[in-house]
Amino acid sequence: MRSINSLPEDFSQNDQLPIRIVSPDYGHLSAQAADKYGLTHRLPYYFLLFVLDGSIRYGVDLEEFEIGKHEVLYSLPNQIQQLPLTAHANDYYKLGFDDECISKLPRQYPFLLNPLNRQKISFSAVAAKRLQAIFQILLDLLKTFNTDPELILAHLNSLLTEINTAYFAAEKRPADDRLAKFIGFKLFVENNLVDHPTIKSITEELAISSDSLYQIVKQYSGLSPKEFITNRLILEARRRIYYGERSSVKELAFELGFNDPDYFSRLFKKVTGKTITVFFQDLC
Repeated sequence: MRSINSLPEDFSQNDQLPIRIVSPDYGHLSAQAADKYGLTHRLPYYFLLFVLDGSIRYGVDLEEFEIGKHEVLYSLPNQIQQLPLTAHANDYYKLGFDDECISKLPRQYPFLLNPLNRQKISFSAVAAKRLQAIFQILLDLLKTFNTDPELILAHLNSLLTEINTAYFAAEKRPADDRLAKFIGFKLFVENNLVDHPTIKSITEELAISSDSLYQIVKQYSGLSPKEFITNRLILEARRRIYYGERSSVKELAFELGFNDPDYFSRLFKKVTGKTITVFFQDLC
């Protein structure tokens, strides 16, 4: 049985791993296949875009990003991705892979939880050269459908390690424990989102005080824990509305764990500045 967070059928370029790479002259879907997914879709897998030359604009969760030379944009499963209408950058690599690949790697990569709320990462010229070399090796390996998956996973591990290191480059070592707690908080919220986790349940899970939790979440997100959870719930609502995954406000509210649709509607307007009806109309 395929995971929800997985590459679509027939996307993979390896007979044992769900992974696909694209460059200007390799790996693009046929026009017919691309039309099936459209310019806007909910991602079921991890996506990396590394620009070597030029720039390009991508949308992630209704926010537009410009990715320039030596920058990586990454999107996570369940995020809404909006592909650009204009031509691609002059030179780039795109990589898609899913949870099955992650499960076979020797370590974890905290940047994939985006604890610092950074959707793109910049690299020095030296680091970008290393990154380019790894992407190119992966491309060469994936040109052969039956390549030994161990070779692919070894280089995927190197790639994600490089990106993870760059993501946290500005963080100082003494903050590691606090960062680990924030990642634990974010993961707990993701896993229990529609149950509306309480502050007490989170502090018990992380074995910290409510004051410590507040300080840590405020440091890394700029929000209180309660505000963070609320914003994450409303982001999920926006995703589902944008992707046409609701038939009524009442149904959407119940899906997201709200017993009172009217309260949910008021909360949505408070966070977004728009009613659900206006938000939906603006998308049409």
